Order: sequence, then structure tokens, then C-alpha cells
Amino acid sequence: MSTTELPVNGSAPRRDMPGEIPPLSCEPLLRPGNTNCGGCGMSIGLTWLGRALEDLEQKAHLAIPACCGAVTAGAFPTTSYAMPTVATTFAAAPAVASGLASIRDLNGSEEQVICWAGDGGTYDIGFATLSAAAERNENILYICYDNEIYGNTGGQRSSATPPGARTTTTPHGKSESKKDVMSIMAAHGIPYAATLSVGHPEDFRQKLHTALTTSGMRFLLMHSPCPTGWKSEPAESVQLVRLAVRSGLFPLFEVFGGQRYRINAEPDWADPTEYFRRQRRFRPEEVDLGTTRRWARERFQRLKVLAEAFPA
Repeated sequence: MSTTELPVNGSAPRRDMPGEIPPLSCEPLLRPGNTNCGGCGMSIGLTWLGRALEDLEQKAHLAIPACCGAVTAGAFPTTSYAMPTVATTFAAAPAVASGLASIRDLNGSEEQVICWAGDGGTYDIGFATLSAAAERNENILYICYDNEIYGNTGGQRSSATPPGARTTTTPHGKSESKKDVMSIMAAHGIPYAATLSVGHPEDFRQKLHTALTTSGMRFLLMHSPCPTGWKSEPAESVQLVRLAVRSGLFPLFEVFGGQRYRINAEPDWADPTEYFRRQRRFRPEEVDLGTTRRWARERFQRLKVLAEAFPA
């Protein structure tokens, strides 16, 4: 049985009847029966990725390192992914994707090769192979769903974890700042890099379309709420990431060729207090709101300078 023929979790193997509509063109990328938590931003992102592929009538192969996305599929012989998927070691997703892309090109095929990885496998453990793929300008799309922790292994801190956040390895709050992975990827000069928010669906869709119609290395960073790790209410996930954009904590922008910038949403500088209060991983009384506001404004001002001096 091929990867694309594996049954949905909890169901019998599918046997298409004569005259039935082919399943792959109709099924969502993320099938029912997956193991994801309620309110998971990754689930929303996978759904919208599937819709964008369908919009453009494209097919894809996924390469997923150790992360929540790897266990989403469930136990063999079932799968929650409606497309061929390779589970890789923590550090190897971009390397495996590079190999898949090479075979695709040798075969004269046109499928997208997409890495779907968490922040642990992007900012930290997988960064060497990510940087190498970017330096070679591999024709792959890399999407990081950034939930700011090692979500699949108990919620340890990563270099994407924001300061002040309590995790299993920073029980008193992380003291270091969050790594600016977008600036690092832009410094590679790759054709396209952008940030995504599940609280801004039209912007999300447009950027997926841009990435899926661009050749070479593409990098998308998605702010992905994780109720389990953030200790937030599942029903508030979209509100939280929308507030992160409004308050300037997570700016939405694009970088073309590592040189041209476009800002997609102007913050209205909403008070970030509510953002931190709704996540029990933060102790509100210990969050330095003054420093947080100043840092957000300084970073956005830098982006504005770049967008005005080098517009896309």
C-alpha cells in the first residue's frame, strides 16, 4: 500500500468505487482522526496549506522532522496526512527534502517538496541543514510552525521561546531573548521569506500562493499557538496570535531575495498585557511590559526603515 493510499486513522482501508471522485483532490491535507490538540495552530496551518495547494492545483510531498507534526499522522498503517510524507530525524528535514527535490527534478516531476517543522527543529537542532539548504538555494518550501517550545517532548525551552516564559527547563522563566530567525534567513539571500499568522487568513493565503509559485528556497515562519505549552484556552488561540500582531510582538512582513522588504500589517500598538495574562506560562507581574513595548517598537521601526529604503 503506497503512502497516499493509507487509510484515515480509525477507518478501514479505502477502496474507491467506480465513478467515485478521486480522494486526493477532495480530501483535506490534514484528515479527521489526527492526534493534534484542540486549538493547535499547526492544525490550522496544515489545513490552509492544503487549500492553497488545491487553489493552485499542485501536489506536494512533506518532509517532517521529529515534532508534533510527525506524530500527527498517527500509527501505521493509518495516516492523517493525505499526501506522501517522510518522517525524518530531528536535524535532517531540509537535507531529506533536498534529496526528494533532486529526485523530483531528475524525474521531470513538478510536485512541491515541503518541510513542515517546529521551532526546535528549525531554530535549534535542524538549523545546520536549514542553513545549508538555503545557501544552496534548494528548490524547496520550508514552513516552521513556531509554537515557541519543544512541544512534542514535554514543553522544553527552545531559542524561539520568548523571555519570561516558563517551560519544563526554564521553570522560573526564560532569561534570553528570542532568536531572530527571519533576519538570519534573509541574510542567506533566499528568494522569499515571510511571517504568517493564523489570525490573518487572507494574508496567510496570499503568502502561501506567493511561496508556492516561487522557485528556489522559500522560508515561512508561522506563529502557532499551542494551548498545551502556552497554558491557554484552546478557544482563544486565534485571538492570542491576532493580539500578538496588533501589539507588535509578531510583525507580518515579507523579504524578497534577502534585500527587498514589505510590511503587511501595521500594529495598532494594543496593550500586550492581555496577551501575557491569557497564557499561564507567564507570570504577569514578572513580565517587563516597558521593555517588551520598547523592544517591539524598535524592531518594527527597523523593519519600516528597511521597507522604505528597499521596498518590494
